Amino acid sequence: MSRKQQVPRPGPALGTDDTGCPILHVDMDAFYASVELRERPELRGVPVIIGDPGARGVVLSATYEARRFGVHSAMPMTRARRLCPRAVVIPPSRHKYAEVSRGVMEIFRSITPDVEPIASDEAFLDVGGARKRLGRPAVIAAAIRERVVREHGITCSVGVAGSKFVAKLASQHCKPDGLLVVPADEVVSFLHPLPVAALWGVGERTEHSLVRLGIKTVGDLAHTPVDALRRELGQAAGTHLAELAWGRDPRPVRADVPDKSIGAEETFATDVGDPVEIRRELLRLSERVAARLREGGHVGRTVSVKLRRADFSTITRSRTLREPTDVARDLYTVACELYTASGLGRTPLRLVGVRVENLRPAAETPRQLGLGEREKGWREAERAMDRAARRFGRDVVLPASLVRPPFDEIDL
Repeated sequence: MSRKQQVPRPGPALGTDDTGCPILHVDMDAFYASVELRERPELRGVPVIIGDPGARGVVLSATYEARRFGVHSAMPMTRARRLCPRAVVIPPSRHKYAEVSRGVMEIFRSITPDVEPIASDEAFLDVGGARKRLGRPAVIAAAIRERVVREHGITCSVGVAGSKFVAKLASQHCKPDGLLVVPADEVVSFLHPLPVAALWGVGERTEHSLVRLGIKTVGDLAHTPVDALRRELGQAAGTHLAELAWGRDPRPVRADVPDKSIGAEETFATDVGDPVEIRRELLRLSERVAARLREGGHVGRTVSVKLRRADFSTITRSRTLREPTDVARDLYTVACELYTASGLGRTPLRLVGVRVENLRPAAETPRQLGLGEREKGWREAERAMDRAARRFGRDVVLPASLVRPPFDEIDL
């Protein structure tokens, strides 16, 4: 199906009265998979999984056809392929997903400045201030869905409600490719039949504790005395869940919530104990993290590495720099020093990661040149690499040590 042929379906609606419902939660449908299917329309209707096809890979995204077999994000690829052996597995193309994500967020911000991204493929919007210009929230939601299809060739689901919590549940409820309005006077009737696990903050352990009390639905929890919930779950958690069970969520949409950290990690296809290979991967990860820092306009002071052994035991080490940075060379230098200081030597590793914390806006952070440092250097070189990557793809310019020969050398 071409982009022009793909049209959003109306989607189910609990009601049409969106008075007092200025909050939208917009969530792309099977985001990574949908982006790939734009270029492979012959795979529409086929189970498709996005992820590293190797034995150590995990599922990053799956079409709804694959999900019917029980495949879901973060599942080990080996299990996913057992559940759905006929699925087509596509390695991820992160630069494509980042490009589409930027475009989708630009659509949101063209409608309202009150946009709170919570992932690359979803965001909250407060459209209360856009009503006079663009119409009712449900009309704005429908326009967003149409623009996402028209401009990017993928679909999204939108929940419209009076609070962030209910809007997010609504978007989940109408997936895929739907629009659901939860009117203010129907919030309780929408929430109470849902399983208690639908509430934010109810993980597996909390759900087990609630079921032990006979609480299986949101309605059960809503009619449980708050004191009993506080005794079982603690003061804060008990109060929080009691409020959510009645749809009370006063949190506003916070535009441009700053990232707390930026990182990347890689699971090896087989355990790696060669320090040269591990440092090569640390360089690759440092390049990815630095590019994301610059893309977001951040610099950071604290660099950490994550080193996971074959037995899944994990070591983390970190160091805080004197000056914040967004330069891959700086990150790589510290990452290698932290790896050496870990004392792992040639211990086989299953996974390595690099993360930068203690972020701040780059524009508000003056840069001081070190003694003898040239005014233009690695930072400018890496920004030139960013420009080339945006135009030609992320792998068009790489450090020499990351360029592998196209074939093994042979003796003639």
